[in-house]
Amino acid sequence: MKRVIFIEHDHVSEGGPIWEQFVRRGYEITRFPIVNETNFNQPNVSVQWPDLLSYDVVVVMGSPWGAWEDERIGNWLLPELTLMGEVHNAGVPILGICFGGQLMARVLGGSVSRGPAAEVGWYEIESDNTSLIEEGPWFQYHWDRWQLPPEAKEIARTPLASQAFIYGRTLALQFHPEIDPHILDIWLEMEGGCAEVEGEGLVVETLRQQTREQELYSNKRAYDLVDRFLDQIATAEMKLTS
Repeated sequence: MKRVIFIEHDHVSEGGPIWEQFVRRGYEITRFPIVNETNFNQPNVSVQWPDLLSYDVVVVMGSPWGAWEDERIGNWLLPELTLMGEVHNAGVPILGICFGGQLMARVLGGSVSRGPAAEVGWYEIESDNTSLIEEGPWFQYHWDRWQLPPEAKEIARTPLASQAFIYGRTLALQFHPEIDPHILDIWLEMEGGCAEVEGEGLVVETLRQQTREQELYSNKRAYDLVDRFLDQIATAEMKLTS
């Protein structure tokens, strides 16, 4: 059986429909959590990393911390940057989601910084390749954004931020295809979750309702995205980074 590892930087990074579709495609899922709930307010933990090269696919999930916060989470962020460079150069397909996409931007020669504003909620995106990335709406939950690696191919964007790029067998996403009502609830129940959303001028119950209304369609988009990643990106020609 093929194996995929999900790198989960916090205790609320469930995969929802992404998990479901990897299982349908014949993958055994391994979850690798980094910061547990007990250490949430002291996230600079030390990590014993597994052999990522032993997996057929690596999925790098989101995080409440920034992919640029070396001082705050450097004990695991800096080794992860190095390891993911090795994974990419070994030709192992990588799917990076939100923080995971930002992290891969750094790995591949780009950068990450705080954006001028947040994107939280359901957004349409502009896609150059709707046979890979549909225009949505997709769920956004980020305050940071990447600067593209020099040799990356951007394939989607909003006016505020780049939303997807390809670099060899790596696909980086800024949005969250894994969101469903359950995952949104556990994010909102996390310390400060509702306050973050309300701080952006959104009504929590409205966001929950929108997510329930989108679930059937957003799950289908997520299933299709996993299929397209596996069929198009995971089989693409390797492209090394220095």
